Order: sequence, then C-alpha cells, then structure tokens
Amino acid sequence: MAQPAKGPAKAPCSTPPVHTEDAVMSVHPVDEKLHPSRLVPAALQHIAAMYAGVVTPPLIIGQACGLDIAARTRLIAASLLIAGVATVLQTIGVKGLVGNRLPFVNAASSAGIAPILAIAETNDKGHQLPAIYGAVMVAGVFCLAIGPFFGRLLRYFPPLVTGVVITLIGVTLMPVPVGWAQGGDNTAADFGSMKNLALAAFTLAVILLIQRFGKGFVKQVALLFGLLIGTLAAVPFGLADFSGIKSAPLAALPTPFAFGTPVFQPAAILSLCIVMLVLMTESSAGMLALGEICDRRADARTITRGLRTDGIATLLGPVFGGFPTSAFAQNVGVVSLTRVRSRYVVAVAGGALLVLGAFPVLGAVVSLVPMPVLGGAGIVLFGSIAVSGIRTLSEAGLDDSSNIILVAVALGAGIIPLAAPTFYAEFPAWAQTVLGSGISAGALVAVLLNLFFHHLGTRSRTAPALKSS
Repeated sequence: MAQPAKGPAKAPCSTPPVHTEDAVMSVHPVDEKLHPSRLVPAALQHIAAMYAGVVTPPLIIGQACGLDIAARTRLIAASLLIAGVATVLQTIGVKGLVGNRLPFVNAASSAGIAPILAIAETNDKGHQLPAIYGAVMVAGVFCLAIGPFFGRLLRYFPPLVTGVVITLIGVTLMPVPVGWAQGGDNTAADFGSMKNLALAAFTLAVILLIQRFGKGFVKQVALLFGLLIGTLAAVPFGLADFSGIKSAPLAALPTPFAFGTPVFQPAAILSLCIVMLVLMTESSAGMLALGEICDRRADARTITRGLRTDGIATLLGPVFGGFPTSAFAQNVGVVSLTRVRSRYVVAVAGGALLVLGAFPVLGAVVSLVPMPVLGGAGIVLFGSIAVSGIRTLSEAGLDDSSNIILVAVALGAGIIPLAAPTFYAEFPAWAQTVLGSGISAGALVAVLLNLFFHHLGTRSRTAPALKSS
C-alpha cells in the first residue's frame, strides 16, 4: 500500500518547472528585458538612427537666430536632454497616466522648424527665442488639452492631409541646406564660393557612396558618416572651427530660461498649434504602426498616454531650450527592420540621450560641423522627408479627381511663400505668421478642403482613413 502512495506524491514535483518555463515564455516581446550583450548594441542602433534628427532643429534654429557656437551648443544639449526625458517617459511611463509603454522614441521634430523660422523672422534679434518658446509652451498645453479627444479628430487628418504636410515640410526646408552649402552666412566674403560648394558636394557624394556600397549598420548611419568624413575633409581648408569645444564645459545641466523669459504672441501661438496637430497625427500614426509591428495594438488609451507625454515634453522643453516634441519615424523603421521589440532597449537609448545632454562638450562636437558639410547632408535629410510625404500621398486615393485637386491646391498654397516671399506683405501680422509658413498654410488649406470635399453635406464620399503602417 505504501508504493502507490509515492506515485501521486511525485506528480506535483514535476509541475513547477513547467509552470516557471511557461511564465518566462509568456513575457511579451515588448516587455522583454534583454541581456546587455544584445540590449546595448540595439540601443546604440536607435541612437545612431535618430541622432542627426535630434540635433538638426537646434542647429537650424540657432543659426537662424544668429546664436554663437556656445549658445548653439546649449541648444543641442537641451534638445538631447528633452529627447531623453520624453523617450524614457514613453517607454517606462507611469501605468495608466503617462507613456505608451512601447519602443517609441520622442524628440524635437523637424516639422516645427519652418514655422519657428517664420516666427524668428517677424521678431527682432534677442526677442526671437522668447517668442518661439512662448508659442511652444502653449502648443504643449494645447496637446495636453485635446489629447484625450484626439482619436475622434484623426478622421480629419487622413493620409491625404498628412501627406501634403509632410511633403511641404521637406520642400519648404530645402532652402536651408542650400544656404548652408554656400557657407551659411550670406554676408560672409566666401558665401557661395567654389570651396564651400565643393565641400557640400563631397559630403553628399560620401553619403551616396555609403548608401550604395555600405552594408547593414554602416548603411543605416550613412548620414553620420557623411558628417564625420565631410568635417575631417574641411580641416585642411580651415573650414572647421574647433573653438566651441575649447569653450564648452565638460558637464553641465541646461539652465532654465537661459534664452530669456517666454513671450506669448497670438499669431505665433496659432501657427505652432496648427503644427502641433500635425505632430499629434504623426505620433498617433507611429503608435498605431508600432502596435502592429510589436503585436500589441495601440488602443485609444495607449494613444492618449502617448500624446500626453508629447504634451508634457513640449510644455517643459522651452524651460531648458527644447522645441515641439513628436515621434521619430526612423526609429519605428528600426524596430520593424531588426524585430527587436523590447521597450527597454529604447529606454536605454533614452537614458544615453540624457547623458549626452548633460555633457555640453558632446554637443559642441556636433556644432563644429561646417555649414557646407551640413548643407550636403541636409539635402538628403530634408529631401527624404519630402519623399516620406509622397509615399504617404500614394496611399491617399489619388485616382479620385477631388483628392487630386485638394493636393494640388494645398501644395500650391504651401509653395507660395517659397516662390514669392513678399506675397503676404500687405496682410496683417498674424496672417503673415500663419500663411508665411508653407507648412502652416498648406496644412490649413488641406484640412479645410478635406472637410469641404469629404465631410460637409455628404456621407457617401470619405477620405481614406489613417493607416497604421
């Protein structure tokens, strides 16, 4: 009788290992904590994919506002710091309150550059950044206010509208790298010289060659290699200024309101609130895409928490020198390409950005890149933004004549400030700020025409819905 009793006693002992293994296997790839040997390289890949995009807005805006190298270095450090904070908040978050808890990268968006430059042009030197930061802060509050309801507004921002806006971002920014290729400062004696143009062309050629013959990771960071090799090539010609590194502190946190107390101008605020709507659309589309890639669908609550993080970062960013914050599409591409879906990988990348932001000397290394080198790389960077918009428009049902007219008129409205910079000279100041930015003007026209053609007085014809990928 004792023998049978031993059989059942062994059965429970074999159960725990199976249960433990099931528990391990049940961890979703998004929540997986990778070994450092896999986690660190994957995080570095995300940093490489986004770094050029993070430092581009402060470089362009700092140059446009006439800041010296030291001030531009502070702007770069602030952008890195805010990007790190926003990315960590998104990936780790506070459950139920902040963060979409996906491998989602947030940083200053290039979409805000053109409207910000328009604000800078309407203000005197010394008052430019305060006006910009006042508008950015209100845009952050605007994002926080409408974020919970934004899901209902997505139907007014289909690919038809977002495609126009993204295309215009690339097109309207193209004069910037062209000016850089000539030397950056149009009052300089060597502006437009063959030396500057040759350096820009050399940088562009390096990027193209790496894209053509590079493999894997090297190909992904072609832009960074182009900047590095172009800068090294500029040294023998005396076109690289290393004074910023010598004067930059090794470690320092950004000083609150170092560029002045924010000033709140209604026209500037309206312009950036329009841009914020576009950024919220981009972020929502990025979350939907990541949800599909990671097999964890982004529902309305996920999008609300993600947009809340955007709003917090955009509101607090100007305190230290940051700009409007949104999703980085290139990092969505990294997740799709590598299939490494762990949010902790991106959280580590965000932590690295925080460290970079705390060491201004690293920002100084970026700010020493000569303007012609930035020009050669900028043609690729901003041109690729326009291509992204064209790709989005390809999904927008352009076989419909109404959609063709919508895109044609909206693009035309957005290109007017480029083709005829004085076109709105007789308009009121607030209208000049809104319409003087091709992005704002094009977005406004696209939204209004989308309402006219697809929403007012008809139910049978609707614009294509926003896709998740």
